[in-house]
Amino acid sequence: MIGTDIAIDLGTSNFKVYLDGKGIVLSEPSIIAVDTLTDEVIAIGTEAYKMLGRTSDRIVVSRPLCNGVISDFSLAEHLITYYLKRLGSSRVFMPRVVVSVPCGVTEVEKRAVVDAIGAAGVRKVCLIEEPVAAAIGAGVDIAAPHGTMIVDIGEGTTDMAVISLNGIAIANSTHIAGDDFNDAIVKYVRRKFNLVIGDRMAEGAKRAIGCAYPRKRLETFVLKGRNAMNGLPETTIMNSDEMIEALIEPAISIVRTVQATLEETPPELLADIFTDGIYLTGGSANLYGLSTLLSKKTKIPVVTFDNPENCVVLGAGRAIKYIDKMDGRSHGKMNPLVSYG
Repeated sequence: MIGTDIAIDLGTSNFKVYLDGKGIVLSEPSIIAVDTLTDEVIAIGTEAYKMLGRTSDRIVVSRPLCNGVISDFSLAEHLITYYLKRLGSSRVFMPRVVVSVPCGVTEVEKRAVVDAIGAAGVRKVCLIEEPVAAAIGAGVDIAAPHGTMIVDIGEGTTDMAVISLNGIAIANSTHIAGDDFNDAIVKYVRRKFNLVIGDRMAEGAKRAIGCAYPRKRLETFVLKGRNAMNGLPETTIMNSDEMIEALIEPAISIVRTVQATLEETPPELLADIFTDGIYLTGGSANLYGLSTLLSKKTKIPVVTFDNPENCVVLGAGRAIKYIDKMDGRSHGKMNPLVSYG
């Protein structure tokens, strides 16, 4: 891979790398475990994820990326360097990198991303906004004089944008996203069943029976946790109708942000969206019934994809071709990348 251009999706939940000419070559949890006594990093990625909820006070398992931006620079730098070295990079022949960032991030937050990646020795860093990357990954011709709405629901943020002519006409972002679905499940289970569960159990329940709209048949999931009253181990059964009760609040919050974005969209672009539909991407787009709920509330068709969680990294990878056109314009069209290298 030496010297080959790559794309990175710095997800709150997962770190993904696209290698030019090969596709997605890495997808691992954006999690790191540290021994607080020695300040030594003892595990990264899948191995660190296995430690969630199972560590002593001495070991801290954390996410150095939060809401799509860097929350702990030192740990983020360590995580990025570790993954790039795993791919065979060296400081002699390092790649150029396209990295996705949420809409609305500050210049300081952008610079933190660039500096953390630059610490691994890359030659050039280019940023692309996540909705634009998601659109490219979904197969949208972003250069067309035509309005396309992308709603990308990740773990830390939900980004949405109306895209036309390689640029964003209007954009919005909310911190209500996949992690909030997990939090909602944890709170609901404690409130209704007096059962304390961890994030991993909530994630498992969400994947198995999670829904934002009624399923065709009732599904159930066995929850394992600790009784909030006596502290003893306990199990209970949760069904998919109860899951709707748990998840409807964050789901509706996302829908309202989409509605607010549509209200600000110019009429000409809005007409295109009514015809083509809203493109739904991101890992939480897999939540059963979310597309149906969004369509019913907006009165607009919603387009879904296989493996929507990969749209951003695929789009960032396909945007590598723009690196050599960083003069800002090519044949009268805006370049969707911003250079920081």
